[in-house]
Amino acid sequence: MGARLGQYSLLFAALQNGAKRVPMSDAVLILGDQLSLSLSSLEAAGPDAEIFIAEVADEASYVGHHKQKIILVFSAMRHFAEKLMAQGRTVHYLAYGEKPALTGMGDVLDHIAGKTAPEKIFVTAPGEYRLDKILRGWVAPAGTSLVITPDTRFIATPEAFATWAEGRKQLRMEYFYRDLRRQTDILMQDGEPLGGQWNYDADNRKKLPANHNVPKRARRQPDSTTKTVIELVAARFSNHFGTIENFAWPVTHEEAEADFQYFLDNCLLHFGDYQDAMKSGEVFVYHSLVGASLNLGLLDPLEVCRAAEARLHTNQAPINAVEGFIRQILGWREFIRGVYWLKMPDYAQTNYFEADRALPDFYYTGETQMACLHGAIEATREHAYAHHIQRLMITGNFALLAGIAPEAVNKWYLEVYADAYEWVQLPNTHGMALFADGGVVGSKPYAASGAYVNRMSDYCRSCAYKVKEPTGDTACPFNYLYWDFMTRHRDKLGGNPRMGMVYRTYDKMDDDRRAAIADSAAKFLENL
Repeated sequence: MGARLGQYSLLFAALQNGAKRVPMSDAVLILGDQLSLSLSSLEAAGPDAEIFIAEVADEASYVGHHKQKIILVFSAMRHFAEKLMAQGRTVHYLAYGEKPALTGMGDVLDHIAGKTAPEKIFVTAPGEYRLDKILRGWVAPAGTSLVITPDTRFIATPEAFATWAEGRKQLRMEYFYRDLRRQTDILMQDGEPLGGQWNYDADNRKKLPANHNVPKRARRQPDSTTKTVIELVAARFSNHFGTIENFAWPVTHEEAEADFQYFLDNCLLHFGDYQDAMKSGEVFVYHSLVGASLNLGLLDPLEVCRAAEARLHTNQAPINAVEGFIRQILGWREFIRGVYWLKMPDYAQTNYFEADRALPDFYYTGETQMACLHGAIEATREHAYAHHIQRLMITGNFALLAGIAPEAVNKWYLEVYADAYEWVQLPNTHGMALFADGGVVGSKPYAASGAYVNRMSDYCRSCAYKVKEPTGDTACPFNYLYWDFMTRHRDKLGGNPRMGMVYRTYDKMDDDRRAAIADSAAKFLENL
């Protein structure tokens, strides 16, 4: 991952009630998604620095985060504070509501400055532009300064990504991924990709066979700390989306590592083949669920990639599974973060298709007759989770085809998933699912008709709509919405070389079929 920051040589001082300054420790503010012992702020401040961790009201409610997301973050923060204290560190923990006046991160900084009067308050750079702006805009009192250290828990820095992106007409994950493979020597042999090719995605698109049993995930019982947080969330965040009953997310480094080991032992073998597959009643299939732990700092991305690679070298998993898993972390995760910091803040305001439809209520209630949408939303409500194909090709695809406003869709994705933070959520949703950035992340929209859903799942068997009917009241809405979307945006997509076959197919349709498509789409969207 590269060399960690070394120790700074600091002068320690404090100001007590207007008295003259006396030697005193500096302070470290640890944010809720920075639960790593290797934080650059901890290393820079040194072992005597006083540590502050705060459950901040504004951070818990700037969107209506899923109840399980709040439980996960608060419980993981409390467990991390206990780990630091067990190491002999001085930790000041501010629980939610303990000091009602501290509603924002600026208030927390004021509290730290007033409590210990440190010469320096160290904080590792936040992952979100919104919070970075708040920290950099904080006005420190005389004698105190805020030192923002880089987040070294990623494989590539934003500066390295910007250098890579400079001068390129298109930013494509595949080429950035290859460069990181070379840099880290992961899945490489003598400077060439192991197995002779960089990408095995073509081998990873199989549908689950009928009667196929996927591994069952063990239900973790919450400890006393987590139970206390569950009670807090039930009382204070009752109006937020989602249920509490199924909470089973890992809240410590040890639990996260145990869950990851379960994935390696029981799921990695078939992850490649079935990573895109969906099945009614199966929420997790063969997915690793490591995103939430990685984004909190409970797992290290490079260590995770190397552990998966080791399973290939010991013949415990095939290369298509190992490469497919590593590409999601070393490839997409790093690439998406690079795009976020390269393009913000203007990126969030782009709207290539000028979509402006309101988000349907069923995104929160799950009350829709479309079985695939109902299944994905119910899984999200009950587990704060849906895997990447459900997000991209079900909820995202519908929002794209229906012309739902990107701002509303982005807000929903940020609210409902346990692993959602804006740096990873926004480019994936805005760029990949909605193509609202006009092609920064993807080379074409990920639009699909009902045939794709039928090919990759069993949802269509129990759906009220008929996947093989192209138009009409009983036809799968994805079918006519797909062609209606293509028709509406031909001026912007017609010249895309990857869309030529689509428009040639449309041009061969007779006038009656085109009219039926337009009529079915208009009727459905009017009732939406």
